[in-house]
Amino acid sequence: MMNPEHIISIENLVAGGKGLGRLPDGKAIFVPFVLPGERVRVRVQEEKKGYALGEMLEVLEENPIRVKPKCLHYQQCGGCHYQHIAYADQVQFKREIFIEQLQRIGGLAQLPPIEVIEAHASWLYRNTIQFHTTRSGELAYMDAANARPFPVQECWLPMKEIASLWPQISLAEELDLKRLEIRQNQAGDILLILESGGTEIPEMEITLPLSVVHVSGSDEVVLSGDPYLLQVVAPHTFQVSARSFFQTNFQGAQALVKTVVQMASPLKGTLLDLYCGVGLFSRFLAEQFNRVYAVEVSGSACDDFLINLGEFEHISLYQGMVESVLPELDVQADCVIVDPPRKGLDRFALDAITGMRAPVIIYVSCDPSTLARDIKRLVNAGYMLKRSVLIDMFPQTHHIESVNYLALD
Repeated sequence: MMNPEHIISIENLVAGGKGLGRLPDGKAIFVPFVLPGERVRVRVQEEKKGYALGEMLEVLEENPIRVKPKCLHYQQCGGCHYQHIAYADQVQFKREIFIEQLQRIGGLAQLPPIEVIEAHASWLYRNTIQFHTTRSGELAYMDAANARPFPVQECWLPMKEIASLWPQISLAEELDLKRLEIRQNQAGDILLILESGGTEIPEMEITLPLSVVHVSGSDEVVLSGDPYLLQVVAPHTFQVSARSFFQTNFQGAQALVKTVVQMASPLKGTLLDLYCGVGLFSRFLAEQFNRVYAVEVSGSACDDFLINLGEFEHISLYQGMVESVLPELDVQADCVIVDPPRKGLDRFALDAITGMRAPVIIYVSCDPSTLARDIKRLVNAGYMLKRSVLIDMFPQTHHIESVNYLALD
C-alpha cells in the first residue's frame, strides 16, 4: 500500500528541526524543511500512536522568509536542517523553540531573561567533521532517507583547512573503515582519525603534514605525527586526544566558557565539575576555587585532563559514570557545573546532585528537551532557574546549546 499524500498547513517549527502540521483527521504530523504558514504537499512516512512523521514533497505556498539552500546535498544528508532559513531567522526560531520546551516540558510558567549569543560565522565553522565511506572508497555522508552512504561533493560547515583537505583524500576500495574523522586547531594543524571494525591497519601514503591515528575498539595506533591536537581557548591551551571530545566551534567554545565563568564569578569554596571532559571549565575556574572535584567517564579525556591541569594540586579527578561516582563522594559543593551528553542527567546523578544542596548549579545543555525535563526535577527539588543564555554553536542545524543558572530558592 502506498503511503498517503496530503496537503497541509504548517503551524510552527518545533524541536528537532521539523515543522508541525495537521492531517485531515487532526493528527499532528512532523515534517522537515518547512516554515510556519506554508502549505505543503507531504507524504506520510510513519504512523505513530499520537502523531505521524512526514516527508515534504512540494511547497505550494512559501513563507516569504524562505531562502535558497547553499548546499546541493541539502535534504539528503540530514546534517543541516535550516539552510532554507536566513541565519537571523534561524536564531529567532531557536529562541522560540527553547522557550516552548521550558514551558511545555519544564512546566515553567515564569521564565528568566533568555539571552542569545549569535555565531560569528554561519558557514565554515566546524573544527571537526566525520565521514563514512562508499565501497569504492569515496568519502560519504549517510542518506537520511535510507541510511546508506553517498559520495560527498561539497560541505559548507567545516573550517577552511578541513574543507581544503578532505577532497584530496582517496581510499582503497572495500576498505574496512567505519568512519573517518578530520579535526583541526586554530593554527591549521590537522588530525585524521581512522576508525575500523578490525585491528588491521589500512595501508596509506601521506604527502601532507598531518597527524593520523588508527582506532579499533580499545586499540589505538599512531600512524603519523601526534595522537592529539593542541586546542586553544584563550588564554589556555588544551591537549585533546583522538578519543576525547572537544567543542566543535571555536568561537562558540570561547563564548561558552565566558558565560560559565561569568555565572560562577561571585562564588568561592568548592567546585564540582561533572562530565568535565578534558578540563575546559575546570581550567578557567581552578584559581578561583579552593577545591575542585571533577568527574569524567572517558579514560582518554581523563588522561588529557591530568595534563591540562597538572599544575594544580587542589584538583581531584575521578574517572567513572557520574551516577556511580557521586554517591561515593563526601563533598559539600558551593557550585556544581554539569555538561551532560544529549540525553541529559541520569536520574541517579540528578538525585545525588540535589542531595548535596549546592547553592548554585550551572547546567550546560546541548538539548533543550532533556534540559527542560531535568530543570523540572531541579525545580521540584527547590531550585529556581535564574538565567538562560543560548549560544548558537551550530548554525544551519536545529541544535541548541545553552548555559543555565539555577539557584536554591
